[in-house]
Amino acid sequence: MQIDLSAPIIDAQATAPVILCVDDEPNILSSLRRLFRPEHYQVLTAESGAAGLTILQQQPVDLVISDMRMPQMNGAQFLEQVRSQWPATIRMLLTGYADIDTIVDAINRGEIHRYITKPWNDHDILLIVRHALERQQLERDKARLEALTLQQNEELKTLNACLEEKVQQRTADLKKAHDGLVRFNSKLKSNFLVSIKMFASLIETRGGNLAGHSLRVANLARKIAVRMALPDADIEEVFVAAMLHDIGKIGLTDEVLSMPLTAMNGDQLRHYRKHSVHSAQLLMPLDELRPAATIIRAYQERFDGKGTPDNLAGIRIPVGARILAIASDYDNLQNGIMMQRKLWPDEARAAIVHGRGSRYDPAVVDVFLQVLDGITNNGITSSGTTINVAHRPAHLVAATDLLVGAALAHDLMSPEGALLLSAEHVLDARLIAQIVEFSSALTTPLLVSIYEDATQ
Repeated sequence: MQIDLSAPIIDAQATAPVILCVDDEPNILSSLRRLFRPEHYQVLTAESGAAGLTILQQQPVDLVISDMRMPQMNGAQFLEQVRSQWPATIRMLLTGYADIDTIVDAINRGEIHRYITKPWNDHDILLIVRHALERQQLERDKARLEALTLQQNEELKTLNACLEEKVQQRTADLKKAHDGLVRFNSKLKSNFLVSIKMFASLIETRGGNLAGHSLRVANLARKIAVRMALPDADIEEVFVAAMLHDIGKIGLTDEVLSMPLTAMNGDQLRHYRKHSVHSAQLLMPLDELRPAATIIRAYQERFDGKGTPDNLAGIRIPVGARILAIASDYDNLQNGIMMQRKLWPDEARAAIVHGRGSRYDPAVVDVFLQVLDGITNNGITSSGTTINVAHRPAHLVAATDLLVGAALAHDLMSPEGALLLSAEHVLDARLIAQIVEFSSALTTPLLVSIYEDATQ
Protein backbone atom coordinates (compact mmCIF):
# COMPACT_ATOMS: atom_id res chain seq x y z
CA MET A 1 0.00 0.00 0.00
CA GLN A 2 1.62 3.27 -1.18
CA ILE A 3 0.82 6.86 -0.18
CA ASP A 4 1.73 9.58 -2.68
CA LEU A 5 2.52 12.64 -0.56
CA SER A 6 2.53 15.10 -3.45
CA ALA A 7 -0.48 13.79 -5.40
CA PRO A 8 -2.95 16.61 -4.51
CA ILE A 9 -0.42 19.34 -5.37
CA ILE A 10 0.75 17.75 -8.63
CA ASP A 11 -2.82 17.13 -9.85
CA ALA A 12 -3.86 20.70 -9.11
CA GLN A 13 -0.93 22.16 -11.09
CA ALA A 14 -0.64 19.74 -14.02
CA THR A 15 -4.29 19.55 -15.14
CA ALA A 16 -5.97 22.73 -16.34
CA PRO A 17 -9.71 22.88 -15.54
CA VAL A 18 -11.92 22.25 -18.58
CA ILE A 19 -14.79 24.69 -19.22
CA LEU A 20 -17.49 24.07 -21.84
CA CYS A 21 -19.40 27.13 -23.11
CA VAL A 22 -22.67 26.42 -24.97
CA ASP A 23 -24.44 29.22 -26.88
CA ASP A 24 -26.03 29.53 -30.31
CA GLU A 25 -24.37 32.94 -30.82
CA PRO A 26 -20.72 32.61 -32.02
CA ASN A 27 -19.84 36.10 -30.79
CA ILE A 28 -20.86 35.16 -27.24
CA LEU A 29 -18.66 32.05 -27.41
CA SER A 30 -15.75 34.13 -28.69
CA SER A 31 -16.18 36.62 -25.85
CA LEU A 32 -16.18 33.85 -23.24
CA ARG A 33 -13.12 32.23 -24.80
CA ARG A 34 -11.20 35.53 -24.69
CA LEU A 35 -12.34 36.15 -21.11
CA PHE A 36 -11.13 32.78 -19.78
CA ARG A 37 -7.93 32.47 -21.84
CA PRO A 38 -5.69 34.45 -19.38
CA GLU A 39 -6.92 32.18 -16.56
CA HIS A 40 -5.20 29.16 -18.20
CA TYR A 41 -8.41 27.17 -18.42
CA GLN A 42 -9.04 24.74 -21.28
CA VAL A 43 -12.07 26.31 -22.97
CA LEU A 44 -14.34 24.25 -25.26
CA THR A 45 -17.32 25.68 -27.16
CA ALA A 46 -20.51 24.31 -28.69
CA GLU A 47 -23.23 26.15 -30.62
CA SER A 48 -26.07 23.87 -29.51
CA GLY A 49 -27.08 21.62 -26.64
CA ALA A 50 -26.66 18.53 -28.83
CA ALA A 51 -23.11 19.54 -29.77
CA GLY A 52 -22.37 20.17 -26.11
CA LEU A 53 -23.56 16.66 -25.15
CA THR A 54 -21.31 15.19 -27.86
CA ILE A 55 -18.29 16.95 -26.39
CA LEU A 56 -19.17 15.75 -22.90
CA GLN A 57 -19.34 12.17 -24.19
CA GLN A 58 -15.84 12.51 -25.64
CA GLN A 59 -13.92 13.99 -22.70
CA PRO A 60 -14.34 15.02 -19.05
CA VAL A 61 -15.53 18.57 -18.41
CA ASP A 62 -15.26 20.35 -15.04
CA LEU A 63 -17.74 23.20 -15.60
CA VAL A 64 -20.48 24.00 -18.12
CA ILE A 65 -21.84 27.48 -18.89
CA SER A 66 -24.98 27.27 -21.04
CA ASP A 67 -27.18 29.92 -22.62
CA MET A 68 -30.89 29.61 -21.81
CA ARG A 69 -32.54 30.53 -25.10
CA MET A 70 -31.30 28.11 -27.81
CA PRO A 71 -33.22 26.39 -30.64
CA GLN A 72 -34.18 22.69 -30.45
CA MET A 73 -32.80 22.22 -26.94
CA ASN A 74 -32.89 25.12 -24.47
CA GLY A 75 -30.48 25.60 -21.57
CA ALA A 76 -32.74 23.97 -18.98
CA GLN A 77 -33.13 20.83 -21.10
CA PHE A 78 -29.41 20.69 -21.86
CA LEU A 79 -28.37 21.14 -18.22
CA GLU A 80 -30.91 18.49 -17.18
CA GLN A 81 -29.08 16.04 -19.45
CA VAL A 82 -25.72 17.11 -18.02
CA ARG A 83 -26.98 16.63 -14.45
CA SER A 84 -28.32 13.18 -15.31
CA GLN A 85 -25.22 11.86 -17.11
CA TRP A 86 -22.39 13.89 -15.55
CA PRO A 87 -23.58 14.96 -12.08
CA ALA A 88 -20.06 15.98 -10.94
CA THR A 89 -19.85 18.66 -13.66
CA ILE A 90 -20.61 22.16 -12.33
CA ARG A 91 -23.56 23.70 -14.17
CA MET A 92 -24.15 27.43 -14.73
CA LEU A 93 -26.90 29.21 -16.70
CA LEU A 94 -26.27 32.26 -18.89
CA THR A 95 -29.41 34.23 -19.69
CA GLY A 96 -30.26 37.63 -21.05
CA TYR A 97 -33.92 37.37 -20.05
CA ALA A 98 -35.29 38.40 -16.66
CA ASP A 99 -37.75 35.51 -16.85
CA ILE A 100 -38.14 33.95 -13.41
CA ASP A 101 -39.96 30.94 -14.84
CA THR A 102 -37.05 29.95 -17.09
CA ILE A 103 -34.58 30.35 -14.24
CA VAL A 104 -36.74 28.24 -11.90
CA ASP A 105 -37.07 25.63 -14.65
CA ALA A 106 -33.28 25.49 -15.05
CA ILE A 107 -32.76 25.21 -11.31
CA ASN A 108 -35.32 22.42 -10.95
CA ARG A 109 -34.28 20.43 -14.00
CA GLY A 110 -30.57 21.09 -14.20
CA GLU A 111 -29.80 21.85 -10.53
CA ILE A 112 -27.55 24.71 -11.64
CA HIS A 113 -24.79 26.10 -9.41
CA ARG A 114 -25.33 29.76 -10.41
CA TYR A 115 -27.10 31.77 -13.09
CA ILE A 116 -25.42 34.74 -14.80
CA THR A 117 -27.25 37.51 -16.63
CA LYS A 118 -26.27 39.07 -19.94
CA PRO A 119 -24.47 41.37 -20.28
CA TRP A 120 -22.15 40.00 -17.61
CA ASN A 121 -19.47 41.68 -15.54
CA ASP A 122 -16.10 40.14 -16.49
CA HIS A 123 -14.69 40.37 -12.96
CA ASP A 124 -17.81 38.82 -11.39
CA ILE A 125 -18.00 35.87 -13.78
CA LEU A 126 -14.27 35.14 -13.33
CA LEU A 127 -14.68 35.10 -9.55
CA ILE A 128 -17.77 32.87 -9.77
CA VAL A 129 -16.02 30.35 -12.01
CA ARG A 130 -12.77 30.40 -10.04
CA HIS A 131 -14.56 29.84 -6.73
CA ALA A 132 -16.67 27.02 -8.16
CA LEU A 133 -13.62 25.23 -9.58
CA GLU A 134 -11.63 25.65 -6.37
CA ARG A 135 -14.48 24.20 -4.33
CA GLN A 136 -14.84 21.33 -6.79
CA GLN A 137 -11.10 20.55 -6.43
CA LEU A 138 -11.36 20.52 -2.64
CA GLU A 139 -14.32 18.13 -2.82
CA ARG A 140 -12.35 15.84 -5.14
CA ASP A 141 -9.37 15.86 -2.77
CA LYS A 142 -11.68 15.03 0.12
CA ALA A 143 -13.26 12.14 -1.80
CA ARG A 144 -9.83 10.82 -2.78
CA LEU A 145 -8.63 10.90 0.81
CA GLU A 146 -11.81 9.22 2.05
CA ALA A 147 -11.34 6.49 -0.56
CA LEU A 148 -7.76 6.06 0.60
CA THR A 149 -8.96 5.68 4.19
CA LEU A 150 -11.54 3.09 3.14
CA GLN A 151 -8.88 1.18 1.24
CA GLN A 152 -6.58 1.20 4.26
CA ASN A 153 -9.41 -0.01 6.48
CA GLU A 154 -10.14 -2.91 4.11
CA GLU A 155 -6.47 -3.83 3.87
CA LEU A 156 -6.17 -3.75 7.66
CA LYS A 157 -9.15 -6.12 7.96
CA THR A 158 -7.56 -8.51 5.47
CA LEU A 159 -4.28 -8.37 7.35
CA ASN A 160 -6.00 -9.19 10.64
CA ALA A 161 -7.81 -12.16 9.06
CA CYS A 162 -4.54 -13.57 7.66
CA LEU A 163 -2.58 -13.16 10.88
CA GLU A 164 -4.94 -14.64 13.46
CA GLU A 165 -2.27 -17.11 14.59
CA LYS A 166 0.10 -14.25 15.41
CA VAL A 167 -2.36 -12.12 17.37
CA GLN A 168 -0.51 -12.38 20.65
CA GLN A 169 2.90 -11.27 19.37
CA ARG A 170 1.47 -8.58 17.08
CA THR A 171 -1.09 -7.02 19.44
CA ALA A 172 1.08 -4.03 20.24
CA ASP A 173 1.86 -3.35 16.55
CA LEU A 174 -1.79 -3.61 15.52
CA LYS A 175 -2.82 -1.23 18.30
CA LYS A 176 -0.26 1.32 17.12
CA ALA A 177 -1.50 0.96 13.52
CA HIS A 178 -5.10 1.34 14.67
CA ASP A 179 -4.31 4.46 16.71
CA GLY A 180 -2.49 5.96 13.75
CA LEU A 181 -5.46 5.24 11.49
CA VAL A 182 -7.85 6.89 13.95
CA ARG A 183 -5.67 10.00 14.01
CA PHE A 184 -5.49 9.97 10.21
CA ASN A 185 -9.29 9.73 9.90
CA SER A 186 -9.66 12.59 12.36
CA LYS A 187 -7.35 14.77 10.29
CA LEU A 188 -9.33 14.06 7.13
CA LYS A 189 -12.51 15.29 8.82
CA SER A 190 -11.25 18.24 10.85
CA ASN A 191 -7.82 19.46 9.71
CA PHE A 192 -9.03 22.47 7.79
CA LEU A 193 -5.70 24.21 8.30
CA VAL A 194 -3.79 21.54 6.37
CA SER A 195 -5.94 22.25 3.32
CA ILE A 196 -5.22 25.94 3.77
CA LYS A 197 -1.48 25.25 3.85
CA MET A 198 -1.69 23.18 0.67
CA PHE A 199 -3.62 25.94 -1.09
CA ALA A 200 -1.11 28.57 0.07
CA SER A 201 1.80 26.49 -1.22
CA LEU A 202 0.15 26.39 -4.65
CA ILE A 203 -0.08 30.19 -4.67
CA GLU A 204 3.61 30.55 -3.90
CA THR A 205 4.78 28.54 -6.91
CA ARG A 206 4.65 31.68 -9.06
CA GLY A 207 7.85 33.21 -7.74
CA GLY A 208 11.00 32.45 -5.78
CA ASN A 209 10.42 35.32 -3.37
CA LEU A 210 7.01 33.92 -2.50
CA ALA A 211 8.17 30.37 -1.72
CA GLY A 212 7.58 29.56 1.95
CA HIS A 213 6.64 33.17 2.76
CA SER A 214 3.06 32.48 3.86
CA LEU A 215 4.00 29.65 6.22
CA ARG A 216 6.83 31.64 7.82
CA VAL A 217 4.53 34.62 8.30
CA ALA A 218 1.75 32.40 9.67
CA ASN A 219 4.03 30.76 12.22
CA LEU A 220 5.38 34.11 13.43
CA ALA A 221 1.91 35.71 13.53
CA ARG A 222 0.55 32.78 15.52
CA LYS A 223 3.38 33.03 18.06
CA ILE A 224 2.62 36.73 18.53
CA ALA A 225 -1.11 36.02 18.93
CA VAL A 226 -0.40 33.29 21.50
CA ARG A 227 1.93 35.59 23.41
CA MET A 228 -0.82 38.25 23.43
CA ALA A 229 -3.18 35.64 25.00
CA LEU A 230 -5.80 36.01 22.27
CA PRO A 231 -8.69 33.49 22.34
CA ASP A 232 -8.01 30.22 20.54
CA ALA A 233 -10.49 31.06 17.77
CA ASP A 234 -8.75 34.41 17.13
CA ILE A 235 -5.34 32.71 17.04
CA GLU A 236 -6.60 30.31 14.39
CA GLU A 237 -8.08 33.18 12.35
CA VAL A 238 -4.73 35.01 12.45
CA PHE A 239 -2.96 31.87 11.27
CA VAL A 240 -5.41 31.26 8.41
CA ALA A 241 -5.28 34.91 7.34
CA ALA A 242 -1.48 34.80 7.27
CA MET A 243 -1.51 31.63 5.16
CA LEU A 244 -3.86 33.23 2.59
CA HIS A 245 -2.92 36.92 2.72
CA ASP A 246 -1.13 36.79 -0.64
CA ILE A 247 -3.74 35.01 -2.77
CA GLY A 248 -4.74 38.35 -4.30
CA LYS A 249 -1.29 38.43 -5.92
CA ILE A 250 -2.57 35.84 -8.39
CA GLY A 251 -3.74 38.75 -10.51
CA LEU A 252 -0.34 40.52 -10.52
CA THR A 253 2.08 40.20 -13.41
CA ASP A 254 5.36 38.28 -13.06
CA GLU A 255 7.20 41.58 -13.53
CA VAL A 256 5.46 43.19 -10.54
CA LEU A 257 5.88 40.07 -8.39
CA SER A 258 9.63 40.04 -8.99
CA MET A 259 10.05 43.78 -8.30
CA PRO A 260 10.71 45.25 -4.82
CA LEU A 261 8.24 47.89 -3.64
CA THR A 262 10.88 50.64 -3.68
CA ALA A 263 11.51 50.01 -7.40
CA MET A 264 7.85 50.23 -8.49
CA ASN A 265 6.43 53.24 -10.28
CA GLY A 266 3.19 54.87 -9.16
CA ASP A 267 0.84 52.70 -11.25
CA GLN A 268 2.60 49.49 -10.30
CA LEU A 269 2.53 50.39 -6.61
CA ARG A 270 -1.18 51.29 -6.69
CA HIS A 271 -1.96 48.01 -8.42
CA TYR A 272 0.19 46.05 -5.96
CA ARG A 273 -1.47 47.61 -2.91
CA LYS A 274 -4.87 46.41 -4.11
CA HIS A 275 -3.88 42.77 -3.59
CA SER A 276 -5.11 42.75 0.01
CA VAL A 277 -8.59 43.83 -1.15
CA HIS A 278 -8.53 41.22 -3.93
CA SER A 279 -7.45 38.56 -1.43
CA ALA A 280 -10.35 39.45 0.88
CA GLN A 281 -12.82 39.38 -2.01
CA LEU A 282 -11.69 35.88 -3.02
CA LEU A 283 -12.29 34.58 0.51
CA MET A 284 -15.57 36.33 1.32
CA PRO A 285 -17.85 33.75 -0.41
CA LEU A 286 -16.84 31.13 2.20
CA ASP A 287 -18.42 31.77 5.60
CA GLU A 288 -15.55 29.99 7.37
CA LEU A 289 -12.99 32.37 5.84
CA ARG A 290 -14.78 35.69 6.32
CA PRO A 291 -12.98 36.52 9.62
CA ALA A 292 -9.66 35.85 7.87
CA ALA A 293 -10.79 37.99 4.92
CA THR A 294 -11.47 40.92 7.29
CA ILE A 295 -7.94 40.61 8.70
CA ILE A 296 -6.36 40.39 5.24
CA ARG A 297 -8.22 43.44 3.91
CA ALA A 298 -6.84 45.59 6.73
CA TYR A 299 -3.28 44.31 7.08
CA GLN A 300 -1.86 47.10 4.87
CA GLU A 301 -3.42 49.78 7.10
CA ARG A 302 -1.05 51.89 9.22
CA PHE A 303 -1.42 52.60 12.91
CA ASP A 304 -1.28 56.35 12.17
CA GLY A 305 -4.17 56.09 9.68
CA LYS A 306 -2.11 56.64 6.52
CA GLY A 307 -2.49 53.10 5.18
CA THR A 308 -4.76 51.43 2.66
CA PRO A 309 -7.48 50.63 1.67
CA ASP A 310 -9.76 52.24 4.28
CA ASN A 311 -7.42 54.63 6.17
CA LEU A 312 -8.16 52.94 9.49
CA ALA A 313 -6.10 54.00 12.48
CA GLY A 314 -5.21 52.69 15.94
CA ILE A 315 -7.45 50.05 17.45
CA ARG A 316 -9.97 50.48 14.64
CA ILE A 317 -7.63 48.17 12.74
CA PRO A 318 -8.45 44.55 13.67
CA VAL A 319 -5.85 43.16 16.05
CA GLY A 320 -5.21 40.26 13.68
CA ALA A 321 -4.36 42.72 10.90
CA ARG A 322 -1.97 44.61 13.21
CA ILE A 323 -0.21 41.32 13.96
CA LEU A 324 -0.14 40.22 10.32
CA ALA A 325 1.33 43.56 9.17
CA ILE A 326 4.40 43.09 11.38
CA ALA A 327 4.88 39.39 10.61
CA SER A 328 4.54 39.90 6.84
CA ASP A 329 6.82 42.96 6.67
CA TYR A 330 9.48 41.27 8.82
CA ASP A 331 9.71 38.38 6.34
CA ASN A 332 9.38 40.60 3.24
CA LEU A 333 12.24 42.81 4.40
CA GLN A 334 14.50 39.77 4.52
CA ASN A 335 13.40 38.46 1.10
CA GLY A 336 13.90 41.61 -0.95
CA ILE A 337 10.17 42.15 -1.52
CA MET A 338 9.99 45.57 0.15
CA MET A 339 13.47 46.92 -0.66
CA GLN A 340 16.03 46.37 -3.43
CA ARG A 341 18.41 44.92 -0.83
CA LYS A 342 17.62 41.93 1.35
CA LEU A 343 17.99 42.84 5.01
CA TRP A 344 19.60 40.71 7.68
CA PRO A 345 17.25 39.61 10.49
CA ASP A 346 18.66 42.25 12.87
CA GLU A 347 18.17 44.94 10.21
CA ALA A 348 14.58 43.80 9.56
CA ARG A 349 13.93 43.86 13.31
CA ALA A 350 15.29 47.41 13.51
CA ALA A 351 13.05 48.48 10.62
CA ILE A 352 9.98 47.17 12.45
CA VAL A 353 11.01 49.03 15.61
CA HIS A 354 11.52 52.20 13.54
CA GLY A 355 7.86 51.97 12.43
CA ARG A 356 6.59 51.63 16.01
CA GLY A 357 3.67 53.99 16.57
CA SER A 358 3.50 55.13 12.94
CA ARG A 359 3.19 52.07 10.78
CA TYR A 360 2.79 49.48 13.55
CA ASP A 361 0.87 49.13 16.82
CA PRO A 362 3.43 49.78 19.63
CA ALA A 363 1.90 47.08 21.84
CA VAL A 364 2.16 44.47 19.09
CA VAL A 365 5.74 45.54 18.30
CA ASP A 366 6.67 44.95 21.94
CA VAL A 367 5.22 41.42 21.83
CA PHE A 368 6.93 40.79 18.47
CA LEU A 369 10.30 41.65 20.05
CA GLN A 370 9.58 39.32 22.96
CA VAL A 371 8.86 36.48 20.52
CA LEU A 372 12.09 37.13 18.61
CA ASP A 373 14.01 37.13 21.88
CA GLY A 374 12.55 33.75 22.80
CA ILE A 375 10.39 35.03 25.67
CA THR A 376 7.46 32.69 25.01
CA ASN A 377 5.32 30.64 27.31
CA ASN A 378 3.55 28.40 24.84
CA GLY A 379 3.95 26.45 21.65
CA ILE A 380 1.26 25.31 19.27
CA THR A 381 0.53 22.38 17.02
CA SER A 382 -0.45 22.69 13.36
CA SER A 383 -4.10 22.47 14.37
CA GLY A 384 -3.80 25.49 16.66
CA THR A 385 -3.94 23.65 20.00
CA THR A 386 -1.52 24.61 22.75
CA ILE A 387 1.30 22.35 23.88
CA ASN A 388 4.09 22.77 26.37
CA VAL A 389 7.26 23.08 24.35
CA ALA A 390 9.42 22.47 27.38
CA HIS A 391 8.23 18.87 27.49
CA ARG A 392 8.63 18.23 23.72
CA PRO A 393 12.13 19.30 22.65
CA ALA A 394 12.81 18.87 18.93
CA HIS A 395 15.87 18.38 16.74
CA LEU A 396 16.76 17.99 13.04
CA VAL A 397 17.64 14.60 11.58
CA ALA A 398 18.49 13.34 8.10
CA ALA A 399 15.71 11.50 6.27
CA THR A 400 17.72 8.26 6.45
CA ASP A 401 17.82 8.50 10.28
CA LEU A 402 14.04 8.68 10.79
CA LEU A 403 12.45 6.02 12.99
CA VAL A 404 8.97 4.51 12.83
CA GLY A 405 6.74 6.30 15.34
CA ALA A 406 8.62 9.64 15.16
CA ALA A 407 6.35 12.69 15.25
CA LEU A 408 7.03 15.80 13.14
CA ALA A 409 7.73 18.88 15.26
CA HIS A 410 7.20 21.24 12.29
CA ASP A 411 5.59 21.09 8.87
CA LEU A 412 7.70 19.16 6.34
CA MET A 413 8.19 21.41 3.32
CA SER A 414 9.83 20.91 -0.07
CA PRO A 415 12.64 23.33 -1.09
CA GLU A 416 10.05 25.11 -3.28
CA GLY A 417 7.80 25.75 -0.26
CA ALA A 418 5.21 23.03 -0.96
CA LEU A 419 3.65 21.30 2.06
CA LEU A 420 4.51 17.58 2.19
CA LEU A 421 3.33 16.63 5.70
CA SER A 422 1.85 18.70 8.50
CA ALA A 423 3.30 19.03 12.00
CA GLU A 424 2.37 16.34 14.55
CA HIS A 425 2.17 13.69 11.81
CA VAL A 426 3.37 10.31 13.12
CA LEU A 427 5.64 8.53 10.66
CA ASP A 428 5.29 4.89 9.68
CA ALA A 429 7.62 2.76 7.51
CA ARG A 430 5.87 3.66 4.25
CA LEU A 431 6.05 7.40 4.84
CA ILE A 432 9.71 7.20 5.89
CA ALA A 433 10.56 5.30 2.70
CA GLN A 434 8.89 7.98 0.59
CA ILE A 435 10.62 10.81 2.47
CA VAL A 436 14.00 9.11 1.94
CA GLU A 437 13.25 8.67 -1.76
CA PHE A 438 12.20 12.33 -2.08
CA SER A 439 15.32 13.52 -0.23
CA SER A 440 17.67 11.44 -2.41
CA ALA A 441 16.50 13.34 -5.49
CA LEU A 442 17.42 16.73 -3.99
CA THR A 443 20.75 18.54 -4.39
CA THR A 444 20.86 19.17 -0.65
CA PRO A 445 19.60 16.31 1.57
CA LEU A 446 16.33 17.03 3.39
CA LEU A 447 16.47 17.62 7.16
CA VAL A 448 13.37 16.73 9.15
CA SER A 449 12.38 18.31 12.49
CA ILE A 450 11.09 15.65 14.93
CA TYR A 451 10.43 15.54 18.65
CA GLU A 452 13.36 14.18 20.62
CA ASP A 453 11.23 11.58 22.41
CA ALA A 454 10.88 9.97 18.91
CA THR A 455 7.50 8.34 19.55
CA GLN A 456 4.14 9.39 20.94
